[in-house]
Amino acid sequence: MKSFSEQGGVMLFSRIALAFSWIYQGAVPKLVCRSAGETELLGHVIPVYQWACMAVSWMGAGEIVFGLLLLAVRRIWIFHLNIAALVFLLIFVLLFEPQLFTEPFNPLTLNVALIALSLIAIAELKKMKN
Repeated sequence: MKSFSEQGGVMLFSRIALAFSWIYQGAVPKLVCRSAGETELLGHVIPVYQWACMAVSWMGAGEIVFGLLLLAVRRIWIFHLNIAALVFLLIFVLLFEPQLFTEPFNPLTLNVALIALSLIAIAELKKMKN
């Protein structure tokens, strides 16, 4: 009998968790209940409020699409792209809103966990190829 890992269960759970995070973060704080914090954070690079609001909506849609890609694509590159995006977002927040790193459920703890899930998915994909 094949183990859970050999059946791709770890990979499936990693992909679902990553996709859920991206889809939720794109939909809820950016599209459904636009967070003032999201607009304020973008305001550091987009000084016109209406444009920042529009950019937040586009980012939300992009995050949803990326979450769906994480469900659809079983290739290592998508997880490397995920890691790169998360590192970029961490640096962006560190530069413009470093006080967020002291809050509960802050960007550091969330992104490190999501990066770890990506590394697990990469390791699982490599095992499945062997």
